[in-house]
Amino acid sequence: MARRLPPLSTLRAFEATARLGSVTRAAEELGRTHGAVSRQLRALQEQAGLPLFEKAGTGLRLASAGRALQATVAGAFDALEQGWARLQDDARGPGIHVACSATFAMRWLVPHLPAFYRRHPDVRVRLSMTSAREIRHQGADLVIAWDRHAYPERDRERAIHLGGVAFGPVCAPDHALVRRRRRLSFATRIDHDFTSTAWTSWQEVTGFVVTHERELHFPHTHLCIEAALAGLGVALVERRMVADDLANTKLVAPLGFTQFPEGLAAVPASERAASKAARAFIAWMSEELDRPRFDGHAPAMS
Repeated sequence: MARRLPPLSTLRAFEATARLGSVTRAAEELGRTHGAVSRQLRALQEQAGLPLFEKAGTGLRLASAGRALQATVAGAFDALEQGWARLQDDARGPGIHVACSATFAMRWLVPHLPAFYRRHPDVRVRLSMTSAREIRHQGADLVIAWDRHAYPERDRERAIHLGGVAFGPVCAPDHALVRRRRRLSFATRIDHDFTSTAWTSWQEVTGFVVTHERELHFPHTHLCIEAALAGLGVALVERRMVADDLANTKLVAPLGFTQFPEGLAAVPASERAASKAARAFIAWMSEELDRPRFDGHAPAMS
């Protein structure tokens, strides 16, 4: 039985216009004229029998029927895009698509990848960026994360432990920081916008109480690190992310680093998470994360 669908070209015009909020920008993305896209939208509305857009000043906005259709069409195009990318990946040989934070990718994973390729020269690793704020799988096979509070329970249960994570306060060598027994005081605490539980977890594990006068917030860990390097305050960071800065004495960790209970994990995000390539990557990461490396920090807190 033939599928009862409108022409895919009209759905593409609709999806682009709804996503970009502009017929002009949709036309630019699709390589069509403004008039051509407008005609496709009219044809789709006529076939639907309902208004999909409504006037909003000089522009358009989605009507209620358009919002419902957008959710369906966007999901379908996402699935098509991911399926096509996976087909192309398969054509190029065995590979693994990994999503992780930009800071972890830049400061640990990419610098260590040559060791993986020396051991597995036939396996390609494709990287996508994700964050604690918005879990963006983008068709990934594995998602690497330590803060999994926002993940669905099923994903947390399936998470594959890769290694421990140890967090500690870091700051510029001349930054003023006062410790009195289990109280830690300083002027400015540097916070990550979307992993604010890190400071809370650190205080719970160490028994320290942190007092500060003000806070600086940044949306990415590497910005928190840069702020600490600039002497703006004290950041709480995983030790691997600042190993080079500690070794070069650009940063100090006056209280060392404390292990967090859950650790770093790989969350399966597709059926390819069970592939030979994925298993090889997971095994390598576990081994590499466990490899001792001098990072210039004080002994870990008990």
